Amino acid sequence: MRRWQPSAATIACLLLAAGPALAAELRADMKQATQTGTGDSLGTVTISDGSGGASIKTALKGLPPGPHGFHIHQNGSCQPNTANNQPVPAGAAGGHYDPNNAGKHEGPEGNGHLGDMPLLQVAQDGNANQSLAAPHIKDLSGLKGKAVVIHGGGDNYSDQPQPLGGGGARIACGILE
Repeated sequence: MRRWQPSAATIACLLLAAGPALAAELRADMKQATQTGTGDSLGTVTISDGSGGASIKTALKGLPPGPHGFHIHQNGSCQPNTANNQPVPAGAAGGHYDPNNAGKHEGPEGNGHLGDMPLLQVAQDGNANQSLAAPHIKDLSGLKGKAVVIHGGGDNYSDQPQPLGGGGARIACGILE
């Protein structure tokens, strides 16, 4: 009995008919970070593979206007914890995602934490609908299940004069799925 063996042309036609492979994509449903857990829904953050690193799309509402620190954190939890006997909203998310143990904060194009994302700019109406890039994130597989955190203050992409860019309190959190 003779087995059918497809030709190279047949294989090429089958691959073309299947269409282009979909890029990897992760999405976080962002919620208010409070001292007792998560609060109101604020929208979504979507991270996908791009030719020059990760592509980030934000569809957010209800945030304070202005610049905000925006990071991927090491743990997949948005629950509060305590520090110095004070509740810390989204404290269980841990520190910035740093699988290479860089130990420093240098922003989305630096050689610091892999979780350092571009500055999030929120409009006067509280909305942030942006397309951002994180060129140093080349593989999304390590991000699945990690927390995305939005901080109350800006981010100067440095550990000086304040640690971690000076972003301060965690005001929103979501888990990348």
